Amino acid sequence: MSFAGILGTLAFILFLAAAAVQTVWLFRRDGKPDPVSHWILLAAAFVLAADLVARSLETRFVALTSTYESLLFYAAVIALVLFAYRIQKKLTYWPLVAFGSTFTAVVLLAIASSPLIPKEALPPIPALQSGWLLLHVSFSFIGEAFFAASFVSALLFLFTKDEARRLDLDRITYTAIAVGYPIFTAGALAFGAIWAEQAWGRWWSWDPKETWALVTWLVYTIYLHMRLIRKRKDSWPAILAVAGFLCTVFTFFGVNYLLPGLHSYG
Repeated sequence: MSFAGILGTLAFILFLAAAAVQTVWLFRRDGKPDPVSHWILLAAAFVLAADLVARSLETRFVALTSTYESLLFYAAVIALVLFAYRIQKKLTYWPLVAFGSTFTAVVLLAIASSPLIPKEALPPIPALQSGWLLLHVSFSFIGEAFFAASFVSALLFLFTKDEARRLDLDRITYTAIAVGYPIFTAGALAFGAIWAEQAWGRWWSWDPKETWALVTWLVYTIYLHMRLIRKRKDSWPAILAVAGFLCTVFTFFGVNYLLPGLHSYG
């Protein structure tokens, strides 16, 4: 196994360890957050970053152009988001939100380790050797990492009856989307369009991945409209938050394997 492969395996083990600690503390009656899982997640994020650096040195280009590398980056950012969520003081800390988001990252790494995902560190084709592409991919996944947390809190909102808890979960969902939305907008739409013009000679081509990225953006735009303009704090904004994240999943996985287009190599 290569050095990068060892780092990937170590990161996966760290995520599993964090999830295990979180699971144990979920059954404690005092409701206090565990004191170590966020540090384990931080360590996992640094290990994944080291893995990507090792792959970058091997290919002589920033390792963020393949599905495997994107999954590693995505999981690392989720870990950093959860670390920030744990140490901040303005939002109520919900261990179930942390556990659900950690589990999401575990699933991403499990998919990355599956035989379906090529793992070879290969130099990208010329169309992918662009700084705009790196901004496009990195900002998109940073935004989606916040959407992953909002997905978990929105699901908990839909299954919670207590009004005080629903208000807490609504605030977590809104905060995560409010932070992730402009980052995703810059990455998926703005930087993506600039890269598309450089790579293909046109800003927009209604490629399946472009179209579904736009659908995702529109779902979160409607969420923010309902939450900010309409002042809705009932189930509809939470349903939109769940739907938005499911759109990101389809945009990444469904389009890659079901709807071939200009992004087929992504």
